[in-house]
Amino acid sequence: MERTRSFGPLAGHAAPLICAIIVAGITMGCSDHRMGLDEFMRLQQDAREAASQAPSDDELAVIQELLDQRLGAYRVGSDDVLTVTVTAMDDTTLFPPVQARINRSGEVELPLVGAVKIGDMDLIDVDATIRRAYVPQYYRTAVVHVEVTAPDYTQVYVHGATTFPGLVTLRRTERNLLFAIVAAGGSTNQASGKVTLRRIRRPTQEVELDLTDPKQLRAALALKPLEDGDIVTVHAAPPNTIFVGGLVNAPRPQTYPPGVEMTVLQALAAAGGLRTDVTPTEATLIRRMPNGRDAHVKLDLRRVSDGRDPNFALAAGDILWVPRTFRTIVEDFINKNIFMRAGFTATYSVSGIEYMNRHSLQSAGAGGGGGGLQDSFDPLGFLGQNAALQTLLTQPVP
Repeated sequence: MERTRSFGPLAGHAAPLICAIIVAGITMGCSDHRMGLDEFMRLQQDAREAASQAPSDDELAVIQELLDQRLGAYRVGSDDVLTVTVTAMDDTTLFPPVQARINRSGEVELPLVGAVKIGDMDLIDVDATIRRAYVPQYYRTAVVHVEVTAPDYTQVYVHGATTFPGLVTLRRTERNLLFAIVAAGGSTNQASGKVTLRRIRRPTQEVELDLTDPKQLRAALALKPLEDGDIVTVHAAPPNTIFVGGLVNAPRPQTYPPGVEMTVLQALAAAGGLRTDVTPTEATLIRRMPNGRDAHVKLDLRRVSDGRDPNFALAAGDILWVPRTFRTIVEDFINKNIFMRAGFTATYSVSGIEYMNRHSLQSAGAGGGGGGLQDSFDPLGFLGQNAALQTLLTQPVP
């Protein structure tokens, strides 16, 4: 097969094209405002430390008090039905067990003693209070035992990222967001920690809280008790979407379940790896920071691939872009102009970079002489590199 080395079609265009490439390279080098990886990692560490800052002692004390009140022992109250048993020391029952309902004033009516105020007491204090009402005024000694036969229930609707969404039943002292979520089987691993409360009787008073934040947890515990018909929504975390584009084989958004982490190299591998007709060696990470501004970070893919730089996890919403550089522009120019215009694509079905990496073809193209295409068109000595990075990044994700 005839191999032509005629460069006639290229001669009139080479000079302006090469000048354009040089200008593009200078422009790229002067306009790079990306931060370095070390600076970015310091910013991330500072953000993590700020987010994990422990609450003060005063805040912890308030939270502990609220937890004791909301999550402590059951306290009886209005509409609870109690069974009261009073027994003498000789195990004889002084009167049959009595069922009594606590009224709105927190009082219960009992034989002989009449009204006894026990509202908002736990059962141990209720036993002691009723015993003092009988002993020693009516009995010399006695043992009192009280059980909650029918507590006053509140029903609320819990839905979203919970194990058993639906209508849940809460006892009087369990009418808060935490008990409601627990009654629905607890949150799933898809939950984001954010919860919305909508009051059925006050629909305009919608409250959204992040229960992973100690301050907002305290606010959740301090809310007024839930009422019948209230709606609790446990929000699921948004899908983990990463946008990968530029000089990759399959540029596209990559969506993963919440909680799944993808590293830089994994995301590039999922994008089909880097293009092989050129040799990309860097990437740009764009991440929205907590202050609302975008951080543009320069990544050296060679250093990341061989372990000299960290192969860190990407965050939801990150953009990983493999940009055109002076190097890839030169390579693309050789592929499209020298090899195509010189007629080599009619003879060889390979790209320019691949052609220069195949020494057997170079020797044949040079007529067996010592000077190949790489020597003629690669004076800088870097276009023919077949970087191991390409092989690494095109391997499938395990």
